[in-house]
Amino acid sequence: MTRILIADDHAVVRAGLRQFLEEDRTIREIGEAATGSETLDQLRAKPWDLVILDIYMPDRSGLDILKQIQSSHPGTKVLIISGLPERQYALNAIKAGASGYLAKDAAPDELLKAVRTVLRGRRYVSATLAELLVDDLNQDSEQPLHTRLSEREFQIFCKLAAGRSVSEIAGELFLSVKTVSTYRSRVLEKMSFSTNADLTLYAVRNGMIQ
Repeated sequence: MTRILIADDHAVVRAGLRQFLEEDRTIREIGEAATGSETLDQLRAKPWDLVILDIYMPDRSGLDILKQIQSSHPGTKVLIISGLPERQYALNAIKAGASGYLAKDAAPDELLKAVRTVLRGRRYVSATLAELLVDDLNQDSEQPLHTRLSEREFQIFCKLAAGRSVSEIAGELFLSVKTVSTYRSRVLEKMSFSTNADLTLYAVRNGMIQ
């Protein structure tokens, strides 16, 4: 019997996911959280086997929450869900430690398949993500610029693109301003950009900012 926590800021989405999950009688408990802080509070309150986590939360990014779950609750699996294209975030989410990535418009049976796969200790890979993983192994294939970034670089890229300052990012990630500035320089260099505005424009053009 398993416990699953749904972390999404939209009540309609949570209700829909709950309805689908209730079809599986092996699930003992289904919890809900509308913010990143609520998600972490729920995790501290009791053990959860799986967190179905939106990549965009109102108070912090899903990638930030993912990293905290990995460090403080290593026994909890994370399945990322998002309304954004898999090509933009799925590969980076998997590299960051997620057990799977699922589009919000996926069919109910695909959701249940993903949940069961992850709970069995395997990674869920959709057909689209499988193609991305194969392309990633091919050095000659044309990959989006952000796939060149490391896990931490991508995390900081997302914050810079969203308009966060270096000092704000340093405070959120408990890093020094100097360290974040170094990561910023690496991000700009790897993506061949000069300013934060370039990062924001890239994110907008690629549908990475809601």
